[in-house]
Amino acid sequence: MKVYAISDLHLSLSGEKPMDIFGDKWEGYLDKIKKDWEEKVSEEDVVLICGDISWAMKLDGALEDLKWFEGLKGKKVIIRGNHDYWWQGITRIREKLPDGVYALQNDSVKIGNVVFCGSRGWAVEGSPDFDEHDRHIYEREAERFKLALFSAKKLMEEGDKLVCLIHYPPFNVRREQSLFTDLFETNEVDKVVYGHLHGKGVVPYYRLNINGVEYILSSCDQVDNKLVEVL
Repeated sequence: MKVYAISDLHLSLSGEKPMDIFGDKWEGYLDKIKKDWEEKVSEEDVVLICGDISWAMKLDGALEDLKWFEGLKGKKVIIRGNHDYWWQGITRIREKLPDGVYALQNDSVKIGNVVFCGSRGWAVEGSPDFDEHDRHIYEREAERFKLALFSAKKLMEEGDKLVCLIHYPPFNVRREQSLFTDLFETNEVDKVVYGHLHGKGVVPYYRLNINGVEYILSSCDQVDNKLVEVL
């Protein structure tokens, strides 16, 4: 079983919010992702999708966008991004999702010998314009990640790998420690996959190893619209 990742697809199959207005990297990007997916992924594999999945405002609209994944091989594990406004009520979401799609919200799932846990996250201290409002959400999101990791530890067996999904980068541009990175290190997480970053100003640290944890960027426009191999 292989594990891949891609994020920030910003699906809008209705055409209401085309992504090509943001530059050349977004022209035909879904076709490029699908082609790469079909070349790499088998039914036994897992693809992680770290948020900003659909522009839809309501679940029914998001389910229409999620049909884009139909026919693509592998199991899919998803988390919420900051633009996933449709993500309201995890129980209802799980009831509506197609088979083989697993939505994580402060909890975990085990597939093969890998345990996946995740939550949205938030901007961390030292990020641009970080204020007291951000601090409140940041600290709340760290508590949610404690729940996710606690859930994951209950599923872990000897020899298993632990992979965390988070939408926001878990560190600032100086790669300083945060509540998130402290949790990942304390809980001996193997890999952390994140997204959220877009545009020409992104510093291209696609894979970083910090204190024994590997951090992998998966924003589609930053990885040439190709799935990133995680495990």
